[in-house]
Amino acid sequence: MTDAHFYEPGNGHGLRHDPFKAIVAPRPIGWISTLSTSGAVNLAPYSFFNALSSDPPILAFAGDRHADTIVNARDTGAFVYNVVSLALAERMSATSYAWPHGIDEMRKAGVEPAPCRIVVAPRVAASPASMECRTLQVIDLDDLDGRPTSSTLIIGQVVGIHIDRAFIKNGVYDTAAAEPLARCGSWGDYAVVRELIQMRRPRDETEATIG
Repeated sequence: MTDAHFYEPGNGHGLRHDPFKAIVAPRPIGWISTLSTSGAVNLAPYSFFNALSSDPPILAFAGDRHADTIVNARDTGAFVYNVVSLALAERMSATSYAWPHGIDEMRKAGVEPAPCRIVVAPRVAASPASMECRTLQVIDLDDLDGRPTSSTLIIGQVVGIHIDRAFIKNGVYDTAAAEPLARCGSWGDYAVVRELIQMRRPRDETEATIG
């Protein structure tokens, strides 16, 4: 990269829009459903979300430490990750609205709930796949100077997985058929996975050497 635009985030980026979210993209959307200690349903999308481990399966997402989803996952010790398909895009977007505390976003967005097997929070019935999670760690994030940020990281272990049988082909979950939505920027940019490519890892040093 011979002609790079360099900046230190603390000093500003000098561009029309902050490129951070557009560079770290696409990011899977963690559509997280929770239940409060008083029994109120909450559903919200998180673009700071991903898988951390496969054995055991562990997920993580981060958001405003005062958000209902964060508070619920911390206080009840559970949450559910629901895959956002293209067909659910509008309903996902509707649940991103900052409704007052205690409002059922599922009902407001016309999202049909379905019961989970292990955790008490509901899942999204129309989602291609949902993962029931127990909260492992709750980490309030600080910056390099030790100052608290506004974000809290929730880490959870998957204890149950629901998959719509329509997306299982020859014993394999068909990611492209599910058309998962991904976040690509800070101004309403999204991507849809419709096509996969296959590439295997090098088996030896010869295959791993290029050029």
